[in-house]
Amino acid sequence: MLSRPGYGRAMTPFRFGIQASSTTDRAGWIELARRAETLGYSTLTMPDHFSDQLAPVPALMCAADATDRLRVGALVWDNDYKHPVVLAKELATIDVLSEGRLEIGLGAGWLISDYEQSGIPYDAPKVRVDRFEEAIAVMKSAFSPGAFSFAGEHYTITGYDGLPLPVQRPWPPFLIGGGGKRVLSIAAREADIVGINGNLAPGAVGPEVFASMTAESVDGMVATVRTAAGARWPGLELNVRVFMVNFTDSRAATMDALGGAIGYDRTLIEQTPFALIGTPAQMIDDLRIRRERWGFSYVIVGQDDVEPFAPVVAELAGT
Repeated sequence: MLSRPGYGRAMTPFRFGIQASSTTDRAGWIELARRAETLGYSTLTMPDHFSDQLAPVPALMCAADATDRLRVGALVWDNDYKHPVVLAKELATIDVLSEGRLEIGLGAGWLISDYEQSGIPYDAPKVRVDRFEEAIAVMKSAFSPGAFSFAGEHYTITGYDGLPLPVQRPWPPFLIGGGGKRVLSIAAREADIVGINGNLAPGAVGPEVFASMTAESVDGMVATVRTAAGARWPGLELNVRVFMVNFTDSRAATMDALGGAIGYDRTLIEQTPFALIGTPAQMIDDLRIRRERWGFSYVIVGQDDVEPFAPVVAELAGT
């Protein structure tokens, strides 16, 4: 049998999310959340940047309040923007008020323009990831009953009792992802959901990031997670955010055009898990193949894809 990084995992049922960021008004935001729920999407997620987007905490609470089953979370909260005690309290509150529908997407921070615009220091990757790793420990302690103390290089907590406690126990599921070996290894050890992404170390999306999104690069990322996870591996949910969704009857020609636009041939576009191009039937086949190869069962598409992608969700969700 051909050895694949995803081999050895049980087939996890598909679920789907949308990544949304803005709307013209409250009514539009509520309609988007309700439509996603009606169409069978599991989750509404949001980025956490300083660009023209809604702030995730109040927007996600609004979406949860307008729906009955839809899960909510950020993809992902930047650890450097809020102290982990502050963020943990806000997220526990969302989990309580949504009756247990929160997912905690958390990252070390990567988009250099956010840091430059806000004046937040853009520390070296090692420092940001060290701080992020400490923050995970602080947040998990804050979600646990009773007071705790923590003494790290970046955070010192003394006798803090994190209330309210979240509904989901021992805490809402953590989604941690990335494209670098160290962050993926942390995710394998600490997360419930591991997101595979391009390597964002450059601080902006460009050729280096695209080069890290090949099928072969993803093989290596998933293998890193599997090795670092050890006995946790079978229980992890693997996630991918599909950045490019294009419905077309001219699959090959569209792939050629898109590949040319970013300076790569059709092979990268055809094989990368970060793109879905073709008819709904072709996308369904691709997603099944990718789950078999890599284990991706939790797939997130963009806000504009909610309606056109719905036939794929209807066919695959829960299978």
